[in-house]
Amino acid sequence: MGYSLIIVFMMLIMMKKTSPFAGLAFLPVIWAVVGQLVGLWEFDIGQAALDGLMTTAKTGIMLFFAIYMFSLMIDAGLFDPLSNLMIRYAKGDPLKVMLATVALSAGVSLNGDGTTTMIIVCTAFIPIYKHLNMKMLDLAVLTMTSHSIINLLPWGGPTARAIAVMGVNESEVMRGLVPMMVVALIYMFVVAYMMGRKERQRLGVIKLSSQELDSIMEITDPEVLEIRRPQNVWINALIALTAIGLLVWGGIPSAIIFMIGTVLTLLINYPSVKEQKARIDGNAAEANQVVMTVFAAGVFMGILQASGMSDAIAHSLLNIIPASWSHFYGLIVACLSVPGTYFLNNDAFYYGVMPVLAEAGVTSGFTPLQLTFASLMGQAFHLLSPLVPFVYVLLGMTDVEMGPWQKKAGLISIGIFLMYVIVGAVLGLMPIYLS
Repeated sequence: MGYSLIIVFMMLIMMKKTSPFAGLAFLPVIWAVVGQLVGLWEFDIGQAALDGLMTTAKTGIMLFFAIYMFSLMIDAGLFDPLSNLMIRYAKGDPLKVMLATVALSAGVSLNGDGTTTMIIVCTAFIPIYKHLNMKMLDLAVLTMTSHSIINLLPWGGPTARAIAVMGVNESEVMRGLVPMMVVALIYMFVVAYMMGRKERQRLGVIKLSSQELDSIMEITDPEVLEIRRPQNVWINALIALTAIGLLVWGGIPSAIIFMIGTVLTLLINYPSVKEQKARIDGNAAEANQVVMTVFAAGVFMGILQASGMSDAIAHSLLNIIPASWSHFYGLIVACLSVPGTYFLNNDAFYYGVMPVLAEAGVTSGFTPLQLTFASLMGQAFHLLSPLVPFVYVLLGMTDVEMGPWQKKAGLISIGIFLMYVIVGAVLGLMPIYLS
């Protein structure tokens, strides 16, 4: 019953026959009722669903306000100065352009939304790549691989799901992720430097005039200009950095941090009630969809656990994996997360597969926190999947084919994955071998 539930859920998601929210909330109830009718188990289905929902509620609330806070920051233009700074820094040097591409992609990715990151970075850099006759493929590769690193922040999506499933503290996860992400970003700057040197040798350095740079940076959309608040950039930056700092510190619940951050961002940038309503409505779709899915995942996990399906699958996996491999279970989970998050979306992997892998991992002696880090390492490849919607935003804006892009980005992603594994092993976040 457990395997059939997960397989049907994955198939429906991959075939786009249902939304993650509907599948997570409805399918386990059907399975629970059928199992009850044929006498496989006996438990209070409603209470089990509610218990599971309560385990993900805290993460859902945190994610809700985090998405709102950073979306409002983008509306107000927090990242515009960073974008303009990168363009002015790069000027006509291909090497500097590539370094700036990584820097801007990483900076804008703090908002946690992939579509927004692709639009901002591509809008800023496509003109300069074209002007210098640089390869759009390189822009597409550097943007997505850099975003994949920052996307590990708890409000980026996959980490929030992993936290909800594993029941671990987000501050502990954040403290462990920071060194992994820093090393991976350093690796990305090295990659960009090497790619930039080749482009500099091929194209040389072209000097751009002030007028040419200004035309690249100019915002012409009247709707965008109307909601920009350039005069508040420093106070917005202070709010964002303070929120991130408090999250790492861990002394205040993350949901409260982002709730207060959202309120301050609204009051400072959009003081009138009419403006606040417009901005809340304008960013509601993204926040609501993610949070509804997180809540539904709680129902899925609650029924999977109460029915015994989760334990049964875990035991069957333990029987499949040779006993001599149990000491490497963390590394096994890390490797499984690569195809798992590539061929499935994050909802299917973290809510459907990870609870089962976690049961077996804990039995082998690994802690939920260690397994959380292991499950996130495959995110180095996840954003190369054709199942990720904003992939098509990036490829469409850069006019790049998916095949060559996946091939080149995949080679770079191998390095990111290795950085995660090495740092995780050295710092004890995810031991390669458990004695």
